[in-house]
Amino acid sequence: MSAGLSIEEVGPDAIDEVMGIMTEAFDPGYREAWTAGQCVSMLSLPGVWLSLARIDGMPVGFTLNRVVAGEAELLLLAVASTSRKRGVGTQLIERTALLSRAKGADKLHLEVRHNNPAFGLYINCGFRIAGRRPGYYQSKDGLNHDAVTLTCSLA
Repeated sequence: MSAGLSIEEVGPDAIDEVMGIMTEAFDPGYREAWTAGQCVSMLSLPGVWLSLARIDGMPVGFTLNRVVAGEAELLLLAVASTSRKRGVGTQLIERTALLSRAKGADKLHLEVRHNNPAFGLYINCGFRIAGRRPGYYQSKDGLNHDAVTLTCSLA
């Protein structure tokens, strides 16, 4: 765990911190970042929560998650480029798994672009490939990219 790292669940009042990380962490060429409105709207739904990671008080990463009908989904994960390779992503995923189990989920799912640099992180955290959606993402340059569905047992 990175020295000085803390993770807490936050609400819509932290959206500016989240958007700062999202803007910096997501490559705009892939159009995967959510808007502040989309995030706040999602947070209003039952079973949805936002975890924010800070190092020495500075926001460095977040996850947006939900549990529905006994299954959890990691909707978004982002870590600021200056904090990558320091365990922040792993700690956020472990926090998501812990809270998902506490909320009654026995599986955790996510979907990721096949060439996303975080793909290895997910595999290292115990996720396995469950499916593929060919051409699901379209980047600004007009190229299509497959989405890979990953799942992890929380049992």
